[in-house]
Amino acid sequence: MRKSYVIVIIVIMAVQFTNFTSVLASESQRGHHSYYGNGYGASGSAESMVADVVIARPIGLVTTVVGSAVYVVSLPFSLLGGNEKQAREKLVNEPAVFTFKRPLGEFPSLD
Repeated sequence: MRKSYVIVIIVIMAVQFTNFTSVLASESQRGHHSYYGNGYGASGSAESMVADVVIARPIGLVTTVVGSAVYVVSLPFSLLGGNEKQAREKLVNEPAVFTFKRPLGEFPSLD
């Protein structure tokens, strides 16, 4: 039973890493996903940076991992339904960008 959990975690991590690196590559190729060019400030306040490190980033990491797991489980259905790209974007890419690409202390939904 324990081996199955390890295998599931490894698969989820592999899918997560693959999708995260594809997000980074696609954004560097497009070159237009700059937070500074989209109206976000150059730096957040000290309070927002602390809240980001203590609260938002851990929640974003959990959301990214859970979203990746849900994506893997829903993959056969989204492939049959023809919305795999939308599922990947909402469940994996958006949480990954929020967690790993956003400047420290900047919360785009609050602007």
